[in-house]
Parts: sequence; structure tokens; C-alpha cells
Amino acid sequence: MAILKRNECNLRSAVKSMIFVLTSVITITTIAQLTTFQSVHAGNAVSKLESVEVTLESLTREFRLDGVVEAINQATVSAQTGGSIQQMLVDVDDYVEKGEVILQLKDVSQQAQLKKAQAGEKEAISNLAKAEDEFERIKDIYAKKVVSKSQMDDATHALSAAKARLESARASLEEAREQLSYTRVKAPYSGIVIERHVEVGETVQPGTKLMTGVSLDKLRVNVDVPQSLINKIRQFGKAFVYTDAELNGEQHQVVVEKITIFPIADRASNTFKVRLDLPAGIKGLFPGMFVKTSLITGEKQVLMVPQESIVYRSEVTAVYVVLDDGTINFRHVRFGNASNGSQVILSGLTAGEKVALDPIKAGIAVMQQRRQQSAAQADE
Repeated sequence: MAILKRNECNLRSAVKSMIFVLTSVITITTIAQLTTFQSVHAGNAVSKLESVEVTLESLTREFRLDGVVEAINQATVSAQTGGSIQQMLVDVDDYVEKGEVILQLKDVSQQAQLKKAQAGEKEAISNLAKAEDEFERIKDIYAKKVVSKSQMDDATHALSAAKARLESARASLEEAREQLSYTRVKAPYSGIVIERHVEVGETVQPGTKLMTGVSLDKLRVNVDVPQSLINKIRQFGKAFVYTDAELNGEQHQVVVEKITIFPIADRASNTFKVRLDLPAGIKGLFPGMFVKTSLITGEKQVLMVPQESIVYRSEVTAVYVVLDDGTINFRHVRFGNASNGSQVILSGLTAGEKVALDPIKAGIAVMQQRRQQSAAQADE
């Protein structure tokens, strides 16, 4: 019995040893397979990650100054005929279309002059017809040698005088019509009335100021530029105006159509006046407003990365750098100004390095790499 019990104990010990060995082998195999899976998955994540190379690009040097907006079309309408103000059809801050009547003068005198001119034209036409008939009659008689040459000359001169009087009468008629049209004062261009100089009932003479208006369709900006920059501005001939008036506080860059540099500097400030003509139809700008202007004074080479690749964490700005061996580094960088969807790099990157375009996917890939490294260290 003692021998049987000893053999049973030995058998149980052998079985436990075999079970332990098999369990250890299975565990080691599973860990190796899991490590291999993590490595492959991390490698796939890096290979699928989109990246872009950091490149050197040309960027313009800009010198920013404040400018004042003014209207290109700004004028005061004056009376071109005499009379009293009968009706004011518009007032300050009213918008008027080109050719719209803005003021009406009494036209009794002008109507009388028109009727007189029309009568004078009719009289001149009648006298011309009479002179033509007399000329034809004398011409036929003269051909028959019945009248003298002096009578023929008189008929010719009378016909010429009648034609001249008709031309004079028609000119007077045209002048009378024009004077009548001046009693209906019209807007020379589309714009806004900013000042009225007369009231209903006042008597005006030619040259009297009536209304002042501006057009908002065409605007320009006046800037005082230091003389040290004026030659560079002449060389590059390019400028921008920044406005946030129409984009809810977001600055919008407007390309200047034309740059005019005044040839004489101001003695007191040593600055040149520069005029920047804006494209037509810029909304939200009004004469007298201050705007930021940017004058191109040169070019420089800078590193650029797309804005979508930038990571913002509290006060830290960084990018995910993809190295040649497939690893990804989270690197702090210092940025400059933005330009056309890209960001200027001041420090932290060099030309030729690659950055991940999708920071979220790059962050996931970094976590997978760290898990892989932790698993490898645990195996060791």
C-alpha cells in the first residue's frame, strides 16, 4: 500500500509539471503574437498617415500703415441757372441713382424763354422759305437776261442771311431747352447725399452750391509713407488693404488696383502721400474710415506648413514630425504669420522634414508606438 501511494504522488507531481510547462509555452506564444500584431498595426497606421514636406517658400515683406478711406467720386452740385427752389426731392443720407432728379427750381422764366426761342425758329424758317423762293425767281429771270447781276447778288445774299438767322434761332432754342433742363437738377452719379446747402424758397444764381454727395462704388485709401520706403514701394508696386467691415470681425485682404505716389514729400513729416485705388463694390467701407494697409517692400524665404497640421494644446503649438524610420515625434515649434492657408515656421523645423497632415491620426499612431515599446520592454 505504501508503494502504491508513493507512485500516485509521483504521478500527480509529473502531471502538474507538464501542465505548468504547457501553460508557460502558450503564454509566451500569445505574448509574441500580440506583440507582432501591435507592431504590424502600428506600422500600418504610420504608412496610412498623410504627411507633407516642410519647404522653403517666398513670402513678401509687408510694411503696415493706417490709411484713410475717401471717395473717388465726391462733388458738390451747383446751380446752372437762376431761380427759386421749388422742391427738394432728397435729403442727407438718401441714396440716389445716376440721373435721378434731386432738386426742382421754378421754371416760369425758362419756359418763357423756350417759347420765345421756338417762335424765333418758326419765323426764321418762314423767312428762309421766302428767301429761297425769291432766289429761285431771280435766278430764272437772270438766266433770261431780264434782271441785272446786282439783283441776282442781292437775292443770293438774302438767302445766305436767312439761313444764318435760322441757325441762330435754332441755337437760341437749344440754349433755352438746356436752361429749362437746368431747373431739374440731376445726380451726376449714383451715391449718397452728405450735405445740403439750400432750403425750399431760396433764390439761387448760377454757381450757387446746392448739394454735396459721394459715390461708394469707387473708393481709395490715402496713406502717408516714410521716405525711407518710397523707393521700395515704387519698385514692387503692390499693396493690400485689410478690412473687417463685411466679414463679422474677420480681416479680409483686398488687393489694391492702382498705386499713385505723389512726387513731393511733406516737409514737416518727411512722408510721401500714397493713394491706393480699391476695386469697385467693396461693401462696408465709408469715406473717413481708418483701415490697415500693407505695402510690399521686399521678399524673403521662409519655412511653411499647412495650418491643418498644427496642434494647439493650451499655450503650446506643435506638429507631429514623421521620421524616415516611421516613428512619429510630437515637436514644439514657433509660428509666424499665416498666409493663404499655410503657417510660417520661425523655429523647431528644418526644410525637408515631414509633418503629419492629420494631428488626430498622428496622435493615435504615437500611442500605438508607445504601447508597442512598452510591450517590448516587458518581454525583455
